[in-house]
Amino acid sequence: MKYGKLIKSVAAFVGVASLGLAFNVARPAQASADKISAATSSELKQKGTLTIGLEGTFAPYSYRKDGKLTGFEVELGKDIAKQMGLKAKFVPTKWDGLIEGVNTGKYDIVLNNVTVTKERQAKFGFSTPYIYSHFALISKKGSGLNTLKDIKGVKIASGTGTDNSVVAKKFGAKVVPSSEFSTSLDMVRQGRVKGTINSMSAWYAYKKDGKNVKGLQAKDVSKDEKPAKISALMAKKNTDLKKDVNKALKQLRNDGTLTKLSKKYVGGDITK
Repeated sequence: MKYGKLIKSVAAFVGVASLGLAFNVARPAQASADKISAATSSELKQKGTLTIGLEGTFAPYSYRKDGKLTGFEVELGKDIAKQMGLKAKFVPTKWDGLIEGVNTGKYDIVLNNVTVTKERQAKFGFSTPYIYSHFALISKKGSGLNTLKDIKGVKIASGTGTDNSVVAKKFGAKVVPSSEFSTSLDMVRQGRVKGTINSMSAWYAYKKDGKNVKGLQAKDVSKDEKPAKISALMAKKNTDLKKDVNKALKQLRNDGTLTKLSKKYVGGDITK
């Protein structure tokens, strides 16, 4: 799971209206644009797009297949935008600058497996959750790592500043920086670390894609750490956009779209 991050102080909020200057995109048809709330429509109608920040390197959420951006959150972003009468515009960005981008006007929302935390809620706005992500402790079979209590003093691979890293440190692990899930698994195989913490959904998707997991095991450690709530992140002051996104998510949950996307990309329903 990716994986939320500990966030440094960010720049002051820049109104979404400034985005209209950054992207010169034709407006959608009026019939579709009417789906947007009155308070938000003037900014988003001017662009005709919902600009979405993501990494694009983390299957099954957002990644490239045959050179094309795809994944759970990519399709979700398109569906959210469609519900709002807009087109989705994706801006792949490295994690280090991803979350800050909503406050600098780079995009409207972030769909990147971002975990809702009290620290982030103090600085950013969040939609209602669309994923409930269970933590997984992954190691070699026979490693003796079965619960998070077993990682104290143990080398664990994790992305710098991610929620996975926070959990690892919380339970006393020695965190070794790793940029991607596949890299972390390679580090485990090579013996450079004893294990890695990520999400069960990432593990399922990795196996579903036919990737080699021989000799590895994944333990659901939800008893030690509650599943994380994953939501769309946006500028805290943009309450009208939050209402629009929540309305879209409610519709997508009610009509079964969220469950359908989850089963397609993960192999099970992780939206509850």
